[in-house]
Amino acid sequence: MKFDTPATALNPIDQQKVIGRSHDRIDGPAKVTGTAPYAYERNGMAPNAAYGWIVGSAIATGRIVSIDSRDALAAPGVLKVVTYENAGKLAKAKNHTAHMLAGPMVEHYDQAVALVVAETFEQARDAAKMVRVQYAQGTPKADLAAQKDSAIKPKGGNPDTAVGDFAGAFARSAVKVDSTYTTPDQSHAMMEPHATIASWTGDKLTLWTSNQMIDWAVGDMATTLMIPRENVRVDSPFIGGGFGGKLWVRSDAVMAALGARAVGRPVKVTLARPQIMNNTTHRPATIQRLRIGAGKDGRIDAIAHEVWSGDLEGGSPETAANATRLLYRGENRMTSHRLAVLNLGEGNAMRAPGEAVGLLALEAAMDELAEKLNMDPVQLRIVNDTQFDPEKGESRPFSSRKLVEALKVGADRFGWSKRNPKPGQVRDGQWLVGMGMASAFRDNVTMDSGARVGVDSKGLVTVETDMTDIGTGTYTIIAQTAAEMMGVPLEGVVVKLGDSRFPASAGSGGQWGANSSTAGVYAACMTLRTQLAQKAGFNADATFADGKITSGNRSVSLGEAAGPTGTVVTDKIEFGDLSKKYAQATFGSHFAEVGVDMATGEIRVRRMGGAFAAGRILNPKSARNQVIGAMAMGVGAALMEDAVPDPRFGYFVNHDMAEYHVPVHADIPKQDVFFLSELDEKSSPMKAKGVGELGICGAGAAIANAVYNACGVRIRDYPLTLDKVIKGMA
Repeated sequence: MKFDTPATALNPIDQQKVIGRSHDRIDGPAKVTGTAPYAYERNGMAPNAAYGWIVGSAIATGRIVSIDSRDALAAPGVLKVVTYENAGKLAKAKNHTAHMLAGPMVEHYDQAVALVVAETFEQARDAAKMVRVQYAQGTPKADLAAQKDSAIKPKGGNPDTAVGDFAGAFARSAVKVDSTYTTPDQSHAMMEPHATIASWTGDKLTLWTSNQMIDWAVGDMATTLMIPRENVRVDSPFIGGGFGGKLWVRSDAVMAALGARAVGRPVKVTLARPQIMNNTTHRPATIQRLRIGAGKDGRIDAIAHEVWSGDLEGGSPETAANATRLLYRGENRMTSHRLAVLNLGEGNAMRAPGEAVGLLALEAAMDELAEKLNMDPVQLRIVNDTQFDPEKGESRPFSSRKLVEALKVGADRFGWSKRNPKPGQVRDGQWLVGMGMASAFRDNVTMDSGARVGVDSKGLVTVETDMTDIGTGTYTIIAQTAAEMMGVPLEGVVVKLGDSRFPASAGSGGQWGANSSTAGVYAACMTLRTQLAQKAGFNADATFADGKITSGNRSVSLGEAAGPTGTVVTDKIEFGDLSKKYAQATFGSHFAEVGVDMATGEIRVRRMGGAFAAGRILNPKSARNQVIGAMAMGVGAALMEDAVPDPRFGYFVNHDMAEYHVPVHADIPKQDVFFLSELDEKSSPMKAKGVGELGICGAGAAIANAVYNACGVRIRDYPLTLDKVIKGMA
């Protein structure tokens, strides 16, 4: 099914008997009983598996001079030590910046150098300490600030943008902000570590792994191992979090495959928590300069956002200025991204790449502008709303944009009118109390997505797609979609996910998963409805409800129409160019109240709230779960998350959960989430948009702005730790 015209007419999904309503997750019982199979637990699928332990590089850049595996091979239970010298010829997938197996060159610290395969996990781990690697060490680059001047314009799809005369307009502006903000490297810190079981049958490989994008995984494994795509199967039905860190297969998958091929039996590999920080991907640090010029009425005339970030050679920048291109008006504007080469492992997607860190700067700068204007921060954002792409004008309107409504509703629900705009005036015992706010913005991305849907002779509907559920509730919204379309209750649908033998879907990432994958199920159900109606002898006006197909005075059960052997169809949604004709995005508002200890500078978030517009909300219960989780990640970004590189050796020092701090329950206060009523007929036939990443976009800035309102200390260097507060209060 092609989607190239707006879904203005009523379609079956608009009934909202099942879709658009809160439902418990259908995978919940499996999760709480421990019967949901995660990657490392698929023992029944690959019996008699051996265990692999990855030996990571001890240097960040340089060359391997020699690898001595003799002592490791002589250790009890050891079956094989796999290195670049005996792994066979390997290629590098286009989605990988670094090779998954080092040798002879080393590209980053903890890059896989060897895999020790043994009968037990403990034997493999202990023998890994006996692998002796000699290096010719280079001098690492690990400090973005030190490499800022060497940063270059990145290749690929992130060009500099310029509209009008920014320099001239900024110089003429009555009120100006010119501030630089920094954000640190961050780790995904998902609950389930990267893990894989690999097994070969002849020349065919099966991976039971933890991965967000099944079709990408198949392609990357085939490229890396230099084997045909059809010889690779990837299976990942349950994933314990990813946040972008599992968009692409990593060394656990590649090394497990190499180990299994070497020993002729299945091999299990997982990364220990300390390996995840340096061996896999991370969100790169940024330096961001914001310049905003406005009239005394607050209307922005000039806005510029310049961003510096780092990655390995050949990598990509953190696109932090992307939100600035679309969020506010301004006839004169420019953005730029510059990329420095660093030896800190691969910098790549982490929940809401670009906007998450970009809004930490942009929305703090807007707060600074509001203060200079002596204007309410909410009102400042309202007067700078635009219904068109600011770079392209009226030729590209927004498909739907409810930012102003989100700001007003969010402010009213939070009690924003009670805020004292003068910093440091509100006290609660030892605490200085303040409120802050920020806009929320995230692009709406859609991707072609397929599904196989069938009905058996009993009327049971089965959906198969390689879409993944990373803890977001995908099983449930796909079941809701099929139930709505086929006129059956939710329990009348079976959903099977995460297997590359199923039709390729959008996968989970970039906030595109829910909208795109359900649209693919919608397309397959539309095709199935047509076939079943024809088999039952009905015209196109047949309705599907209560497990029956009805036309006029005649009804036939789904099972009867499907026939004794059932009816199965495969289809996909193919998105046209509506995203080019219309700017598509999700919007919202964040509000936060914090307390700052007058003596210690400790910051405590007291409450958070927000209002969000993201098209049709497919399941309000699971959508709220996603947004409050994203808001919690925003707390982490604002107050504590900081992967600290050692510039001498090029690695992250605090590489475990004891020292890389993320929010815990005690850090997260009352959270109020409100979804505005919205249908976006230009987004998809579901009239939905993504919501899972919108909740982090702006949340941290709202907290930073609340800290300033509480104590009068403006911190532009994230995270806002107490030492920075104390320094400002001194």
